[in-house]
Amino acid sequence: MGRLIRGLAAEGNLRVLAVETTDIAEEARARHQLSPTATAALGRAMSGVLLLTFLLSKTPRERVSLQFVGDGPLGRTVVEAAPDGFVRGYVKNPQAHPPLRPDGKLNVGAAIGRGELKVDRLLSNEELYQSSVELVSGEVAEDLVRYLWQSEQIPSAVLLGVRVNGSGTVHIAGGVAIQVLPGCPEEVIGRLEQNLQGRTSITDLLLERGLEGAVLALMEGLDYDPTDLSVVGFREGHIPLSFRCRCSRERALNALVYFSPQEREEMIEQDGGAEVFCHWCAERYQITPEEIRSLPLGEGFRGEVPKA
Repeated sequence: MGRLIRGLAAEGNLRVLAVETTDIAEEARARHQLSPTATAALGRAMSGVLLLTFLLSKTPRERVSLQFVGDGPLGRTVVEAAPDGFVRGYVKNPQAHPPLRPDGKLNVGAAIGRGELKVDRLLSNEELYQSSVELVSGEVAEDLVRYLWQSEQIPSAVLLGVRVNGSGTVHIAGGVAIQVLPGCPEEVIGRLEQNLQGRTSITDLLLERGLEGAVLALMEGLDYDPTDLSVVGFREGHIPLSFRCRCSRERALNALVYFSPQEREEMIEQDGGAEVFCHWCAERYQITPEEIRSLPLGEGFRGEVPKA
């Protein structure tokens, strides 16, 4: 289980969101059997999409998805989150693991590469808002800062990090997003820049001070005030987060409706049934011949299989 905290600073001129996502990144690693670099890339992306979701969403029914479509060996990295705190994601090549950077750190930028960041926002009225920006680094945080400025006109600072143990498991993961609100005084921006100077790794702060302590360090001298302490349902002052997919056995069965009777019989004869694989969470659903034969016929018998 992860968690998100929110607050305001500098008399309401700065909006702050922070997430601790260690368990989420570890579940993604285990589900998808990720390499250390793939773990770091997907972990950063999941922290990032959670921050963007709570930063941009106006209602609980909205969803935000990010696609990092780069030319690196990782291929496509896709994540999705909603204001209910659920997040899911996957990478195309989970075993991609390029050489370490000269400083000995995992090379997420090389794994993702250059290309395009696609952002989809599904609004509560089912309207889909799509935009994209060029990937400037593949390091995730810098690319999200570019998106917020170019597409949303939101000047922001974003710090994301995943620390992986020698065994490949996740030691710590999380991130912080700081939004500069309109009319923010220059002296506040100057102090924020001073606090952020040299902060290249949020994981060190999280390990040393915890989530709340990391935020206080970044907001030093800016009078940070948490805003969820008195919200009904958030008695602990945070919003719970977790890796959760929207796939189900019912959705898996519905996917087979789009195949013709002949194709269904071929599945039964050749494979003894069907297996539906969810790329989001790596869950596999075994469908029996009896279940296949009991399915209704889809319109036109066949079409594009809907995504979970």
